[in-house]
Amino acid sequence: MLKRLSTNKIFASLRSYDFSKIIGRLDRYIIGKFIGTYFFSILLIISISIVIDFNENLNKFEQFHTPWKAIVFDYYANFIPYFANLFSPLFVFIAVIFFTSKMAGNSEIISIMASGVSFRRMMKPYMISCMFISGLNYCLSAYVIPHGTVIRQNFEALYKNNKKNTSAENVQLQVDKGVIAYMQHYDNVRKRGYGFCLDKFENKKLVSHMTAIEIQYDTISDSKYHWKASNWKIRNMRGVREQITSGTTMDTIIFMEPTDLVYSRGQQETFTSPQLADYISKQIDRGSSNVVRYQVEYHKRIATSFASFILTIIGASLSSRKRKGGMGMYLGLGLVLSFVYIMLQTVSSSFAVNAGAPPMLAAWMPNIIFAFVAYFCYRKAPN
Repeated sequence: MLKRLSTNKIFASLRSYDFSKIIGRLDRYIIGKFIGTYFFSILLIISISIVIDFNENLNKFEQFHTPWKAIVFDYYANFIPYFANLFSPLFVFIAVIFFTSKMAGNSEIISIMASGVSFRRMMKPYMISCMFISGLNYCLSAYVIPHGTVIRQNFEALYKNNKKNTSAENVQLQVDKGVIAYMQHYDNVRKRGYGFCLDKFENKKLVSHMTAIEIQYDTISDSKYHWKASNWKIRNMRGVREQITSGTTMDTIIFMEPTDLVYSRGQQETFTSPQLADYISKQIDRGSSNVVRYQVEYHKRIATSFASFILTIIGASLSSRKRKGGMGMYLGLGLVLSFVYIMLQTVSSSFAVNAGAPPMLAAWMPNIIFAFVAYFCYRKAPN
């Protein structure tokens, strides 16, 4: 009863609060232009991209007799959010420069400044819009797009002949403290490994050695790490004594999954952010060296969402002054700076993976560089 009364009071206070004090008419006007132009630019460019991509892949679609339902719902329904989110900084920059230059050309910004509104105050609706866009981008990249990427990659493997890596040879990894697993061959399609052995060490001494001709992952189990070993043998060593047990089949728990055994290109893009965090933590505990690209992907998702604030400040600062020649120069400059930002993202990620740079620094390096550019542009903006 008390909770219900307190909740009713909260909703009553929210209804009585005047939100126009926070978001005024000017704020709503600029937010509407920002968000509207942003989504319009995405719709325009993605529509062109779909036409070009469909024209390039038409022969493959006909060759593999791809059904239209799969093309629309499995490929392009996941193609659109992936590339829209990938080039979101570009869309933000274009949107800001486009509508701000138009406002400046119509003397709207001069009128706003003449009414006593400072440039700093005018940036408030820009930042509110960026909060919405950044939150949307992060939710897409962290939770929505990874699931769609799995569907899109499976589609490409079936109908575009982009073969995925489905097997691994001579896999060795640490599955627990002092426990080393080894497989001669692993088939990811059947989730089955061959020539398996599991060694357990205590104080750098081998105390248990298990071998199995085959080991099968249980895909229908309610919990993870369930494996079924066939034709197994276990040697337990205690001092000078040795105990040998064997059998035909045995259900066991081994702290490894199929994703730990086979790596395919772009696999880090198929994990949600919580899955990435768990995978990174698990691989670091195992001492795996193939974890940098996952760390870069994890930090890049956060860094890219903050790029909207930096590029918005640059775009608004450059295009808010009324000049002769219209928005052509600003639009060209915005395109150049956006592509430089995207190029820096790619270069810094490759530098982290191949040259051993810190993954977090590599992911945030474009933002750090452009933050100084944004500060310089903001200081030079009209007051």
